[in-house]
Amino acid sequence: MTRDEVYDRLNEIFRDVFDDDSITVSDSTTSADIEEWDSLEHINLVVAVEEEFGFKFQMGQVVSMKDVGEMVDIIMENGN
Repeated sequence: MTRDEVYDRLNEIFRDVFDDDSITVSDSTTSADIEEWDSLEHINLVVAVEEEFGFKFQMGQVVSMKDVGEMVDIIMENGN
């Protein structure tokens, strides 16, 4: 899977979780860029990403992710 393909799938997840069809994420997207992205929605987002890509984030990964680019790196490391 290419990085662009991961982003295509992530954009759909973000749009669904945050109920906003205008969201388009990039490497530098952070929670500060999406108004509804709080700690509860972060959990919902992580669960949705895990279900979509078929793996579980490690707790250390969840708390240390600084932006969507780091999330994509982890997804790609997991062979998806």
